[in-house]
Amino acid sequence: MTRIAWATALALAASTLALGSCKDNAMPEGGIDAAKLLAADADTANWLTYGRTYSEQRYAPLDSINTGNVGELGLAWSADMDTARGQEATPLVIDGKLYLTTAWSKVKAFDATTGKLLWEYDPKVPGETAVKACCDVVNRGLAIWGDRLFLGTLDGRLIALDRETGAVEWEKVTVDQSQSYTITGAPRVIDGKVIIGNGGAEFGVRGYVAAYDAADGEELWRFYTVPDEPSDDDPEYLKKAAETWSGEYWNLGGGGTVWDSMAYDPELDLLYIGVGNGSPWNRAYRSPGADGTGEGDNLYLSSIVAIRPKTGEYVWHYQTTPGETWDYTATQHIMLADMEIDGKPRKVLMQAPKNGFFYVIDRETGKFISAQPYVTVNWASGIDPKTGRPIENPEARVDKTGKPALVTPGALGGHNWHPMAYHPGENLVYIPAFEAAMAYAPEANWKPDRKRGFNVGFDLGAGDLPPDLGIRKQIAGTLKGMLVAWDPVAQKARWTVPHPGPWNGGLLATGGGLVFQGTAGSEFNAYSAKDGKKLWSFPAQTGVVAPPITYTVNGEQYVAVLAGWGGAYAITVDGEIIDRMKPVQNISRLLVFKLGGKAKLPDMPALAKLPLDPPPSRAKAEVIAAGGKLYARYCAVCHAPAAVGSTVLPDLRRSATLADKGAFLAVVNDGLLKDNGMASFAGSLTKEQMDSIREYVIFRANQDKDGGVK
Repeated sequence: MTRIAWATALALAASTLALGSCKDNAMPEGGIDAAKLLAADADTANWLTYGRTYSEQRYAPLDSINTGNVGELGLAWSADMDTARGQEATPLVIDGKLYLTTAWSKVKAFDATTGKLLWEYDPKVPGETAVKACCDVVNRGLAIWGDRLFLGTLDGRLIALDRETGAVEWEKVTVDQSQSYTITGAPRVIDGKVIIGNGGAEFGVRGYVAAYDAADGEELWRFYTVPDEPSDDDPEYLKKAAETWSGEYWNLGGGGTVWDSMAYDPELDLLYIGVGNGSPWNRAYRSPGADGTGEGDNLYLSSIVAIRPKTGEYVWHYQTTPGETWDYTATQHIMLADMEIDGKPRKVLMQAPKNGFFYVIDRETGKFISAQPYVTVNWASGIDPKTGRPIENPEARVDKTGKPALVTPGALGGHNWHPMAYHPGENLVYIPAFEAAMAYAPEANWKPDRKRGFNVGFDLGAGDLPPDLGIRKQIAGTLKGMLVAWDPVAQKARWTVPHPGPWNGGLLATGGGLVFQGTAGSEFNAYSAKDGKKLWSFPAQTGVVAPPITYTVNGEQYVAVLAGWGGAYAITVDGEIIDRMKPVQNISRLLVFKLGGKAKLPDMPALAKLPLDPPPSRAKAEVIAAGGKLYARYCAVCHAPAAVGSTVLPDLRRSATLADKGAFLAVVNDGLLKDNGMASFAGSLTKEQMDSIREYVIFRANQDKDGGVK
């Protein structure tokens, strides 16, 4: 929204929301209330909610740091984290104190000017929970209400902490912990209601978002995103959804998890949620028609849904990818703004979901306005301007053809979870985009395993790169990363900054005419919001995927970002081909900058790597082949496809357990390393199958050693 439009909305909403609707209509005793959250846009000192304001624009009007002096920006202070895993959190800043979450759902509080650690909290998430997470043990942040901070943990708890001490006020288990649910997203608070979703669609769960009372954690409502087995008691919106599904989909979970994006319009009193992919991905298994191929739109998968935050009542939806089968989630950043389109003022909602199209829709009604591709797209030729539905390429519809297809975007999308930013003065949305195609090959006779492994209905090993290192590097060279400045009215890029590869950081836009972004190549950069010229860069020593924030203390402006390489791409990228971005290791650290900052980082540690010295490969070809298929389903998500070696998690080709079957089984079968995140797979794999995986990894390690990998 423009500054004026938001001010109007706040004035209209504050008189009603400020009364509160938490327990007994009581306002928080102190701290942050509805009025302060509604006025967050005018609060330049603090960063009060995940996207700074309910509109999620990630724009701060601060201009003390600007295009003219950003070259003087220096490190004010830094703080090392105690988790060498992906760091994706947006810090909150309140009254001179900075609060953030880290991997493994830990929380830390700092003095925002000096970096002094004030307190820390560890929810002690069980290590074996890691195997339930599709994309690293990350956490994206906190929410605030009154004097409490709210945290969603990887194992599905919602926890209220005292903001001053970090003491636990209450905690609530929000999921069925016997299933593979996780929480990685940041909660939102609307009028005393803490709203949180969950993840786990790859593992066979049914998605929902729920609201809990900030006072005591009592569940107030739950909104399911996909139907269960049909019942007369179902709400009308789920009965409508059930008409778009086929078969006994409820036995597979359905998916549709709300694992990240939300936005709120206080004037319309609408909460917007982004809904994820189907479970399994392959619609032919999830929702088969009479001919055994995929059928139906499968609402509300891959949809933006508007609901009432007070009751969880359905209002409207828009589905970006009907009948999705490619993991094309609509959980990507949702952003609200007011702008003139075709000569008329429009209240719009904008999103660049995984499917590669940038959408502008009417946020009052959910009606389609426009969409154009922001990256290369081959699964559809465009979006029908009358219906808002994609014009699909039949060859990409693998759930109908049953044949493999190379589809772009792939499952990582054209844009993933990394937040965008909007600059109202430029009327540009900045997108952390990338291009990475994927080979989708339907797996014959697929059977679900909702306890372990990816339940997607595709042969996840079909697209593995060949063992030849030169060919792998050549193919990997087609991967692209980019910062795209997108004009949402003209629906085209105004400028683009290329990056060496995917998985670059989230974004911040400021009144100083700047856009800040970290990169997978271990830089933290400032660009001109107008033309994309790089104006400043800082060597962060590690990949930066989290989004920056800015705040002031005593009138002095700071910029902060949490650095630490990790997440879905980082744990699956080929460790031998990433050298075109320079080798990346995880050094988890909070970096805080100000004009004239003189602090220094310690020297860059050497990148340690065990030698590639596997035992000889003597297993039969059929054993290796069977192990390869099992590896692709159960191991690749953490240890990289084709066992090429993750840059964050252990490279199994270099594991000492390869030479010792008993030691390998002690880890994979007995759960020897469960506290480190490596749970037992005994419930899903036999010991014979586990050993076939070991033999496959030995085979791959020898291939790479013979090919020159060291």
